[in-house]
Amino acid sequence: MDIGVLTVPLGEESIEDAFAYLDGLGVDAVELGVGGWPGEDHLDRTAALDDRHTRARLDELCSEYGLRVSALATHNNPLHPDDDRAAVADRELREAIELADRLGVDTITCFSGLPAGAPGDSTPNWVTAPWPTEHAEALSYQWDDVGVPYWRDLAEHADDHGVDVAIEMHPNMLVYEPTGLVALREATNERIGANFDPSHLYWQGIDATEAVRFLGEHDAIHHVHAKDTKVYDANARVKGVLDTADYTEEADRSWLFRSIGYGHDEAHWKDLVSTLRMVGYEGALSIEHEDSLTSSREGLEKAVDVLQRAVFETRPGDAYWAE
Repeated sequence: MDIGVLTVPLGEESIEDAFAYLDGLGVDAVELGVGGWPGEDHLDRTAALDDRHTRARLDELCSEYGLRVSALATHNNPLHPDDDRAAVADRELREAIELADRLGVDTITCFSGLPAGAPGDSTPNWVTAPWPTEHAEALSYQWDDVGVPYWRDLAEHADDHGVDVAIEMHPNMLVYEPTGLVALREATNERIGANFDPSHLYWQGIDATEAVRFLGEHDAIHHVHAKDTKVYDANARVKGVLDTADYTEEADRSWLFRSIGYGHDEAHWKDLVSTLRMVGYEGALSIEHEDSLTSSREGLEKAVDVLQRAVFETRPGDAYWAE
């Protein structure tokens, strides 16, 4: 497995400086933003699509610093009820797939998006319960009328280019947990899979290793984000985990995104890495820093430190003791 980094927190630095820094940390792979919320500080999607010299320069930098590109990231909402916003997100996704193909990158990461609850609504609607019954009707509309038709078409585009689409299961999106991810995969094709980010599962009460096993049974893990979450029980016992307090109101929140090792201990991460290997995942563990209690560099460095002790650097040997 490779230790990777989503380079967004280093966006104010040049790509050369960011790569040199990550190489110095012992990082093996980078995930580069090419649109949507990750932005495109280190790789201009349009320029890279149009100009082979831009693509060649990225290859040169990766070779110089011993890095590979694990994925291109474009997290946005292609199912948005605002047609203009949906069109932008759709273009970003399709162009990211095309760019990945030209770069020889086999995966893009993204969100599933979230529609409105009914035709004519203007705001995306995250349905979390089937009652009152209009919510069950809204969920049916979101999946059957909007989500599945869109993703079937997008999955065919991805298949045409030989690129996997790794969807991050995220709240306020249509797909936010493993059974929904598998349902979308089964309704489309095998290009659709997970960008397995446990940070969004921990606070929902989902066991991350069990989720890996479940998704692994469906061969549905295309990429992994290494990101932790800490649930603060004193707050969660009072207001639960569906917390709308701002992420910077740390003391008042039921949970926070944390650097690796600050939500779950090293033993947990070693177990998670081992479970990923059990189900056949040997790709990147791409660190996504979103810990508001520390700086980007310190958070990245602490995450790399833990993961370097957790990842396996070699392939499994023969189980001679079992013969």
